[in-house]
Amino acid sequence: MSRPASEGLSWLGVARLGLVQAAIGAIVALATSTLNRVAVVEAAMPAVLPAAFVAWHYVVQLSRPRWGHGSDQGGRRTPWIVGGMGVLALGAILATDAVLMLKGDPVSGVALALVAYSLIGAGVGAAGTSVLALLASRTAPERRPGAAATVWIMMILGIVLAAGIGGKLLEPFSPQRLASVASGIAGVAFLAALIGVWRIELTPASAPSAASAPKLPFREAVAEMWRDTLARRFTLFVLLSMLAYSAQELILEPFAGLVFRMSPGQSAQLSSLQHMGVLLGMILVGVLGARFGDKRRAWMRPWTIAGCLGSALALGGMGAASVIGPAWPLAPTALVLGLANGVFAVSAIGSMMGLAGAGPPGREGVRMGVWGAAQAAGFAGGGFVGAVGVDLMRRLLHQDGPAFLCVFAGEAAIFLGAAILASRLEAASPEREAAPAGAALQGARS
Repeated sequence: MSRPASEGLSWLGVARLGLVQAAIGAIVALATSTLNRVAVVEAAMPAVLPAAFVAWHYVVQLSRPRWGHGSDQGGRRTPWIVGGMGVLALGAILATDAVLMLKGDPVSGVALALVAYSLIGAGVGAAGTSVLALLASRTAPERRPGAAATVWIMMILGIVLAAGIGGKLLEPFSPQRLASVASGIAGVAFLAALIGVWRIELTPASAPSAASAPKLPFREAVAEMWRDTLARRFTLFVLLSMLAYSAQELILEPFAGLVFRMSPGQSAQLSSLQHMGVLLGMILVGVLGARFGDKRRAWMRPWTIAGCLGSALALGGMGAASVIGPAWPLAPTALVLGLANGVFAVSAIGSMMGLAGAGPPGREGVRMGVWGAAQAAGFAGGGFVGAVGVDLMRRLLHQDGPAFLCVFAGEAAIFLGAAILASRLEAASPEREAAPAGAALQGARS
């Protein structure tokens, strides 16, 4: 028998954890977008330098399993979230100082930047993994699609607000103004995270938690997870799908400029249209999941497959556009690509939460950590593979259109492979899911 939706985190509780995700998104947007531009334009550094810093913060996130295991062993997720947000905020402030040092003292600037982006990666890993582990263990199964959509939409909202408000406050630009704005964003984000987790883990003494689960050393906890065939398949699925998902991010606007001769403003509008599609896809899955998710436990898997297939189809359209040129309806194709990406992303995160909650109690953190590490590896490699692939094919083919066609075709093939893997992800049985989650959800109100 399914549990009533009132058990576990309320929607207000989910939104409060979404506030933490928004805080993470705001600080990461500052570090990976605003500071990237300042390093290239104002500091006159080669573009590869800030790109390497961003890639390094993803590499550091490969430590996510360790952070997740730590929150499992401690029995409470909140200290790891608060500590991770503190480290993330400090890293962003130091990264700002490092970028401002690059022009006058490049060696010291690079050294400080490596420390700063290491802190950023560690902070995202500790806070982000623990937030998702808390959602997985405290959210009723029927609410997981809506919860996944909520926290991801709020993360995007945090990015948008940080970029919009921060951008206005940076005018007219000066190093002192950048330092003040960066400190303000980091401080407000940290405060928002504190509000998000305040008293959220308070439960009656009878409610089991991660603290009541048998303790295992880190290696044994990972080995225990890796013996689960479903968990292994899902790890590979996350790696492949996120590789394809991130590979398109850095080449869409160059594609619009080189093949369709769009101006920077026009290509930015095209990218905005794609991101609008992502939001629509997330909202679609979230709303339908909240409405129908409790009637069919395997509900997320078909949406994950559909999102991957839709993304592959849209990338095929982008490939056709590479050859046909301006006659192709590029804007609708970008919107469909974003829509499919949004459907895939939220359904995959919802499945991740379900699989983490369906495992042994007190192991949600290490599971989320392993999948978070796979996601970070996919993002780190995806942007690099997409950009290098375009450069390589343009050099070999001496034509822009066919070069982009090859890269889009490769990304579509990866999404097709991810869809095949997703079709082999068996839904957790109600009995398997209910055992750990049913008890842990008791009394978790917020």
